Amino acid sequence: MNTESNDRIIERIDLTATTRPDGAAALLRSTPEIRRRAQALLARARAGESEHFTVDDSALATAAGLVAATTRERYPKFAEAGLPFHSRWRHFEAGGVDRRARLDKLLGPVGQAERARAQIDLALVSVLLDAGAGPGWRYAESASGQEFSRSEGLGVASFHAFTAGLFSSDPARPLQVDAAGLRGLVTDHLAQAFQVGPKNPLVGIDGRATLLRRLGEVLASQPETYGEACRPAGMFDLLTETEQHEIPPTAEVGAHDILSTLLSTLSPIWPSANAIGGEPLGDCWRLRSATGPGLTDGWMPFHKLSQWLTYSLIEPFQWAGVPVRDIDALTGLPEYRNGGLLLDGGVLLLRDAGAAVRTHAVGDPLVVEWRALTVALLDELAPLVRTELGTTAETMPLACILEGGSWAAGRVLAQRLRGGTPPLVIDSDGTVF
Repeated sequence: MNTESNDRIIERIDLTATTRPDGAAALLRSTPEIRRRAQALLARARAGESEHFTVDDSALATAAGLVAATTRERYPKFAEAGLPFHSRWRHFEAGGVDRRARLDKLLGPVGQAERARAQIDLALVSVLLDAGAGPGWRYAESASGQEFSRSEGLGVASFHAFTAGLFSSDPARPLQVDAAGLRGLVTDHLAQAFQVGPKNPLVGIDGRATLLRRLGEVLASQPETYGEACRPAGMFDLLTETEQHEIPPTAEVGAHDILSTLLSTLSPIWPSANAIGGEPLGDCWRLRSATGPGLTDGWMPFHKLSQWLTYSLIEPFQWAGVPVRDIDALTGLPEYRNGGLLLDGGVLLLRDAGAAVRTHAVGDPLVVEWRALTVALLDELAPLVRTELGTTAETMPLACILEGGSWAAGRVLAQRLRGGTPPLVIDSDGTVF
């Protein structure tokens, strides 16, 4: 990542305040700290001190080659056209359907700001619904006659739920997400929208609905961020200082500023068990070997869904003409496709082979360490992939490596080895994996 942006982020954090819950949470919500702890755990594993993994560095080049080959196959014209970001908008393109254009048509002749607001509302609620669907779930899209599964299916299903007004409390304004609509969300209605049934089970449907209802409560409690309408899109106006229709010509945002806004305002929606002194931490887990100052000692942060959401919000800002800087301040995403690339590709090796068939909770030390090693190794994999593809960090940031890329290559290996299932069995409630 860019060292200058890393330094700027750290400068905003008072490390002496980590003896207080709010100060500890601030440090654990920063991507430089995620990277620092992940890199320390990787160094520890390379030194043979990990209880769960060994690292085969000779396999990194092979993994990079697979990522590069997958990128060339998926985006044969990447050298001329570039690579898009790894974001929810790619799932809205599943099956070759331009659903963004469909949303534009439904919105009609609105200005850039209002278009961005609708896109942000859609992306935010869709990403929060994007955790592992399980191997048995499918979504049949009547408009295209196609059937989708996993992340693509979740993306397409959430798109249609959004355009049908499921998350809006105002029948006259269905193309929005607002607090009242979320707070009143009935689990059965969400299940119906996602075509869930005994023969089409979706992992964690109750947890997904609960998460969205909590989101509604949080939006309603923070009009200073989310506006009088209590919409996720309020952050666009906050970060760009937009009022009504006119986006200031000087508006620009940092990628980490988007993430920080999400983490500081939406933290109450995450499971309350992960907290310091009542301060909710979200996707941050106990791991004895993850050391740090003050109350942060023994915690390993990730914020995978929030970073995935940030990647997915960057494009609506850019499409509205607002530059987004320091995109590489964000980390790679520690989920089962990127992590699976490293396990299935032989970069990470389980000390106990039996761990591959046992069921693990998301907070188990083995799973937490696997995710941390994934973050650190993705940073090392990226320059190898760029060399294979003859490109640079400027033209192919980490967000593009993920899209090209590492996530898809992890899926390829999983399909080849196990019919698509992850390399580890995780008991997920639908909020992390």
